[in-house]
Amino acid sequence: MTATVKEWIDKAEKDFATAGREMRAEDEPNYDAVCFHAQQCIEKLMKAPLIHLGVNPTKTHDLAYLDQFLAPVCPQWSWPVEELRFLTRAAVTFRYPGESAEKEEAAQALEIAGRLRQKLLPLL
Repeated sequence: MTATVKEWIDKAEKDFATAGREMRAEDEPNYDAVCFHAQQCIEKLMKAPLIHLGVNPTKTHDLAYLDQFLAPVCPQWSWPVEELRFLTRAAVTFRYPGESAEKEEAAQALEIAGRLRQKLLPLL
């Protein structure tokens, strides 16, 4: 594994830890941030195996789009696209005024990210 791939994984793990800490915050938790960091963790963990396999991932935050690149080069990879779309929407929608994540949405984003993380890490 290259230093670059290790850095992608390290940054992904920090995003996951940040999402978890914010979800557990007792004083004014930022559920928007939970959603954002959950998605960022998975984006990085999807790009890491692509880089490891010599595929230069496109600059996108769309997890369903990244899935289209990962599936052909990594036969053991598959995931329900609906969950990938949920994480992408949650990260983007709640970053801007007009919408805010509720606790339930943040918990769902973190739970999906946790399961995805368990699937993606062994691919490396």
